Amino acid sequence: MTDLPTLRESLEAHGLLAKKSFGQHFLLDLNITRKIVRLAGPFEGRAVIEVGPGPGGLTRAILESDAGKVVLIEKDHRFLPLLGELDTGDGRLSIVEGDALKVDQSKLVEGPTHIVSNLPYNVGTPLLIDWLTGAWTPVAMTLMFQKEVAERIVAQPGDDAYGRLAVISQAVAEAKIVMHLPAAAFTPPPKVASAVVHVVPRADRPDPQTLKRLERVTAAAFGQRRKMLRSSLKQLGGGALCEAAGIDPDARAETIDIDGFLKLAKALA
Repeated sequence: MTDLPTLRESLEAHGLLAKKSFGQHFLLDLNITRKIVRLAGPFEGRAVIEVGPGPGGLTRAILESDAGKVVLIEKDHRFLPLLGELDTGDGRLSIVEGDALKVDQSKLVEGPTHIVSNLPYNVGTPLLIDWLTGAWTPVAMTLMFQKEVAERIVAQPGDDAYGRLAVISQAVAEAKIVMHLPAAAFTPPPKVASAVVHVVPRADRPDPQTLKRLERVTAAAFGQRRKMLRSSLKQLGGGALCEAAGIDPDARAETIDIDGFLKLAKALA
């Protein structure tokens, strides 16, 4: 990687600019990308998937690490030639052109797989939910989000940011913010700061049916978060559902912890 031109030189050589419609903001400081990869590892030869690599700043750091197979999923075809320049021909790097929301990632790798990505802002949340609740689950994820989204993932009951995303994320995984980045770290700078979240799925995650019910319960509860649960959950059973779960029907969604929502989801069965 040390023999390659700088990321800025590569972008200029290919005449590339970030596309606002794709939510692109490039991280060009290799000291930062290397730190993110250190926080994500060690990989010990396991596969790593990166979504939205863009000019490849994070990719270079991943390829310098102890990762095994490295798979890039890039929707913007303009970056494919630039990313191809990172391929040393040893078969370690694989580049897939496509939308990560539609690509079956389970067919791209074998065995335990890490995901390390500076996620495009417009698809970060749905991708996280898909990885957490879908049939295929990574062994760990180290993901960059807008700071506001990162705070929503790790929020606790009573926090202003506590909502559906926190409940679903923490019901199936342990998540913590491991790094903060100012807008000035990116090219072009976004209007908000960013944060890196490290997510590790739980071994005792709820079964798929419970997760589906959890999504229904949290959608109703936080859709009317200022109302008591007996009202916000009325279509799902209201007070009777709460009593079956052992939850105070006069409580509001933002005060119920993860275990409480899981009890509501199981009672919904």
